[in-house]
Amino acid sequence: MFAHFDNEEHFDSALLEKKLNSLLPKDIVIFDFIKVHDEAHARFDATKRTYEYLIHTFKDAFINEGSWYQHQALDVEKMNEACKILFDYIDFECFSKVHTDVHTFNCKIYEAKWEQNENQLKFIISADRFLRNMVRAIVGTMINIGIGKISLEDFRNIIESKDRSEAGFSVPAHGLYLVKVEYPYIN
Repeated sequence: MFAHFDNEEHFDSALLEKKLNSLLPKDIVIFDFIKVHDEAHARFDATKRTYEYLIHTFKDAFINEGSWYQHQALDVEKMNEACKILFDYIDFECFSKVHTDVHTFNCKIYEAKWEQNENQLKFIISADRFLRNMVRAIVGTMINIGIGKISLEDFRNIIESKDRSEAGFSVPAHGLYLVKVEYPYIN
């Protein structure tokens, strides 16, 4: 992931990287410094973000911290059909936390799919931006599709309703990962 800071003095990036990593907790690591223009902003200049959500369909104590356990059988093919529906829309207010401080609920989705590897599922989604709680709410709603609680037509109606209470539950945060952020001046 990226962060930015303003600095007017020259510094040895390898030395600063080493010093910072010695001070940071073990789950945060500095890999590199990239010089960008003075107006660059790590949050607002990103053009594409990719999240993954991990689900395991068998009880496993060793992966509970980083993946969500879903015990019900899921129709992954139907969930992938729902992914295709996402591309028909740009307004995703129904998947946003209510009372957020945003001016628009529009997001351009570039990729959305489910991958299955035996008893593990991965939801991959890329967009120009995401609303607060959006990915977790999409996954929860798609789980409802996967267990047969709602139909694909219901999914369309939920998106068109623009009402968070119509969408599914938010899955737990511990399966969600921001895996890539793209910038026009870095990638």
